[in-house]
Amino acid sequence: MTATVDAAALELRRFLRAGDRIVWGQACAEPTTLIEALIAQAGDIGHISAFAATSFSGLLDRAAEKIDISSMGAIGALRTLAAAHKLGIVPCHVSQVGPMIELGLIGCDVAFLQVSPPDRHGRHSFGLAGDFVQSMVAKARVVIAEVNELVPYTHGDAVLPTDRIDCAVAVARMPVEVRPAQIGDTDHAIARIVAAYIEDGAILQIGFGAVPDAILRLLRDRRHLGVHSGMIGDGVVDLVEAGVVTNALKPIDTGVSITGTLIGSRRLFSFAHDNPQIGMRATRYTHNAAILAQLPKLVTINSAVEVDLSGQVNAEQSGSHYLGGTGGQVDFVRAGARAAAGRAIIALPATAQGGKVSRITASLAGPVTTPRSDVDVIVTEFGAAELKGQTLSERARRLAAIAHPAFREELERAARGIRQRGF
Repeated sequence: MTATVDAAALELRRFLRAGDRIVWGQACAEPTTLIEALIAQAGDIGHISAFAATSFSGLLDRAAEKIDISSMGAIGALRTLAAAHKLGIVPCHVSQVGPMIELGLIGCDVAFLQVSPPDRHGRHSFGLAGDFVQSMVAKARVVIAEVNELVPYTHGDAVLPTDRIDCAVAVARMPVEVRPAQIGDTDHAIARIVAAYIEDGAILQIGFGAVPDAILRLLRDRRHLGVHSGMIGDGVVDLVEAGVVTNALKPIDTGVSITGTLIGSRRLFSFAHDNPQIGMRATRYTHNAAILAQLPKLVTINSAVEVDLSGQVNAEQSGSHYLGGTGGQVDFVRAGARAAAGRAIIALPATAQGGKVSRITASLAGPVTTPRSDVDVIVTEFGAAELKGQTLSERARRLAAIAHPAFREELERAARGIRQRGF
């Protein structure tokens, strides 16, 4: 039976036990009221651990003082925890999170959710995230849901019946917002090169941040674009309203932009409310190779920390600094590179640390996120290196050519060594 309580009266020790492992919704679906209550009450419960896939709320700096937190990467505010050595990293693809929860490899005794108010049938939508929330509900001993009046009712592949909620906490607060990023000259330069790969009728997978936002702004003259992505942001709303994104040519999910999460501002949330043009799906669908294989002209756009001269991509770590995560990159790179008339693009600025460090490197300073055998196109502000089907020596030549001019001589020397060896 569902217990309904006001946020001020919530006593988590009625539902939680010492040693419990919590998984909560990520990004804009972060249940901030529940996390705040956990931070305040953790001392009364005992040792607790939590898995947070991404976070933008800023709450977890305080939470890490009382709760052991792990994640699939250091995305958003989690980068601060990683820098303070307070974040446990589970290296995995985002598509693996749901299955690992179901198998108990990521412990989920308690699920913290943020959901919409119920419809007339007493069913809540999962609101701003469809990704792995169903796996959380299926596995958890206790489901605690923040029922937020300001969360949109979204169309997805599942609903949450009220009777599956053990404790419902009624709130009316704006969900976490991720505002559009400031776009600089370098971002514009990268975006112009990437946009040239996006033709009429293309189906997009794209993330969030300055470069993705800049790319989307350059697509106003395209026709009948589609969207199938792990996340979408405010920029997609602009293109739908401009008649650019119609999804009309998609052979599956025709007329619908498919996504696992909504990461953006109030404008995006309002647009998604009861909007059948937005389809929220679990990662078992959004990242599924068999589904992605049905999408022609799929153009996937992802980022990196660095790329070496053979085309290996590191999107996670630079030396002792953990900066990102595997996310959905590998799933989408493989899909875009294999799609009929598709492309898989890795876009990154040529330098870091104010121009002191080249992000095109002779060898990686961190792990291989996407192997060179899967890589298609690398883009910096200095050009595009098309790598698929090229020898290692030709890859090295092309990648050195799109590095910052200050580092090209050094990289060209390394490329000559590869050319002499053949590998």
